[in-house]
Amino acid sequence: MANNALGMIETVGLAAAIEAADAAVKAASVTLLGYELTRGGGLVLVKLIGDVGAVKAAVAAGAQSAQKVNKVWSTHVIARPHREVAPIIQSRETVGCQAAAHPAALGESGLMPEKTGGEDYQEEYELAELDKPDDGNDQQEEIVPTKRGGELCNLCGDPACGRKKGEPKSTCINYKKGYKEDE
Repeated sequence: MANNALGMIETVGLAAAIEAADAAVKAASVTLLGYELTRGGGLVLVKLIGDVGAVKAAVAAGAQSAQKVNKVWSTHVIARPHREVAPIIQSRETVGCQAAAHPAALGESGLMPEKTGGEDYQEEYELAELDKPDDGNDQQEEIVPTKRGGELCNLCGDPACGRKKGEPKSTCINYKKGYKEDE
């Protein structure tokens, strides 16, 4: 995986970091490693990996999007980092990083986890569960018909109620008259 790159976006505040991470993974084909809370100042570092061009585009999009929420302290892209840098990148302070707990699961470059084949087994198992014939022992859910294309009364939620959202409360069949809350 010689084409991997590391992208970092450091923001002030977690909301801006989440906004940056969201925009970055939507903008390009990158993997979110996680985020790291730095000590002091409320700084949050978002870490991304992927192809060099994709990481550059994702970091730019994430920084621009996070700027709308709060300040972006800094951004940086490291193209093809050395594998000895991986323990620094995937530290235990990184929230959302599963590979940091298992250093043997790191890929050839030290950044991307390799596929072990266990994912295929899990997918086959889920497909086998879906293909099981129904033996009729399962209890059927009671299906309650809704009226007017799925609209229910927003006060009581009763499908038998003829009231819909926006109509007076007095038309609800479960509305108790005598409450003085609306006056």
